[in-house]
Amino acid sequence: MTLGEKIRNAREDMDLSQTDMAKLIPMNQSNYSKIERNVQEPNIEQLKRICQILKLDPRYLLDLGEFEFISTEDRKLLNDIKKLIEEHK
Repeated sequence: MTLGEKIRNAREDMDLSQTDMAKLIPMNQSNYSKIERNVQEPNIEQLKRICQILKLDPRYLLDLGEFEFISTEDRKLLNDIKKLIEEHK
């Protein structure tokens, strides 16, 4: 399942529309739709809000258990995600 599919399924489970989500993040509804369709990736702040709103673990969304090699860029992202997880404990 893709990132966008996971987000869409969680949003639908909470009976929220794309417009509702876009307002809560906040961002443009059109751009939010692109995230769910896997046309655009959320930035770290958008990802943080999506996780907060939908009560999702970022590790689930990003399939972090599947990676064996971690690039410098990925390591920075993982550090940002670690901070996000710590904030939710």
